[in-house]
Amino acid sequence: MTSTAIRNARLVNEGRITEGDLLIRDGRIEAIGTVGAADAEFDAAGRLLLPGMIDDQVHFREPGMEYKGEIKTESAAAVAGGITSYMEMPNCNPLSINQERIDAKRARAAEVSAANYAFYLGATNDNLESIKAIDPLTVCGVKVFMGASTGNMLVDNEQTLEGIFSSTPLLIATHCEDTPMILANEAAWAERFGADIPATEHPNIRSTEACWKSSSLAVGLAKKHDARLHVLHLTTAKEMALFEPGPIAGKRITAEACVHHLFFDETWYAAKGNDIKCNPAIKKPSDREAVMAALLEDRIDVVATDHAPHTREEKDRPYPQAPAGLPLVQHALLTMFEHVHAGRMSIEKVVEKVCHAPAEIFAVRERGYLREGYWADLVCVDDGALTVVDDEPVYYKCGWSPFAGITFHSRVAATWVNGELRYDGKEVLPGACGVALEFAR
Repeated sequence: MTSTAIRNARLVNEGRITEGDLLIRDGRIEAIGTVGAADAEFDAAGRLLLPGMIDDQVHFREPGMEYKGEIKTESAAAVAGGITSYMEMPNCNPLSINQERIDAKRARAAEVSAANYAFYLGATNDNLESIKAIDPLTVCGVKVFMGASTGNMLVDNEQTLEGIFSSTPLLIATHCEDTPMILANEAAWAERFGADIPATEHPNIRSTEACWKSSSLAVGLAKKHDARLHVLHLTTAKEMALFEPGPIAGKRITAEACVHHLFFDETWYAAKGNDIKCNPAIKKPSDREAVMAALLEDRIDVVATDHAPHTREEKDRPYPQAPAGLPLVQHALLTMFEHVHAGRMSIEKVVEKVCHAPAEIFAVRERGYLREGYWADLVCVDDGALTVVDDEPVYYKCGWSPFAGITFHSRVAATWVNGELRYDGKEVLPGACGVALEFAR
């Protein structure tokens, strides 16, 4: 058994910041407080020690789109950003819509993933029986695209939606945008602008009304069937009324915000263009402020990334042809610390939303907290140092970041996955030490 002592840390956990040491032995947290000798030592030197971030929404593009990203490359970028566990989406090629394809993804991740992993089972208009037959311990939930997606993943059949919400005991995670409204907007904007639609029009095409119509439908179905619903990447002030404030315990309907929607707003389109084109769209400053307010009052329960890389060549196409999605995992945690530096959030609230809350919502076993006996998924953050994005290596396979030109006021100093140091503040260390997340169901 190997051991590591992390000394002189400010430990952030369960609403408190305390000073002390932490001992890792055989991959787990053995002791917190004052600890004895160990095989290896790490001096935190007064820096913050957090549970590793659990990202409940990523697109790592494997299988089928490895030219954009792979489990190996994107999980390494995640570890460099302090993300130690991720939940990956089904809209790859082939689609992850049955047990066989889930098993294949799990096997691939076991070979190459730098971080811990879980996968969503995708819903389609015709795979309800596969949803009913899935082994619930092998997936984090069922993903329903109630808006356009890759391949055959738009679920717009009313009978199918009723069947999913009424029959699965698993968490249902939804992408909520109304496709007919968006298609009508696209046609109207094409008539107005021709082939030269500017990226600034993206939040008008992927409109507040399209989000509201779809998310209100999802919430209505969940209430009707008492389903366990988790609505992803909310972006509008109007939608906040659909969700109740308060602690996660006892909630049947929970909600997620994403780091880029909390950081950017539509005033950034002029400078960033397609680099911040994503679905749902980044919207008005007032929408961003409303989502932040909902986060602080626990109406929004968790913060994630929706990491979705595309190549530089793809993003440089004219707006109508450029794909939606941003690579985010490497700098996601640092964007949340910007809110701390600006006085909008406490460090404790950040840890609650990116570590504790996803562990609770998905019933992740023995992760998401600094607790004796839990797995040692840890990140050391220096909240007094700078990260100049343009001066750092970009670990994404696509090779670019939407945060180019930005300086963050914190930096990730180290990341441990299952007790193994995998990022030392300078580089991602080799090795695939991620394991499948286990769920307490």
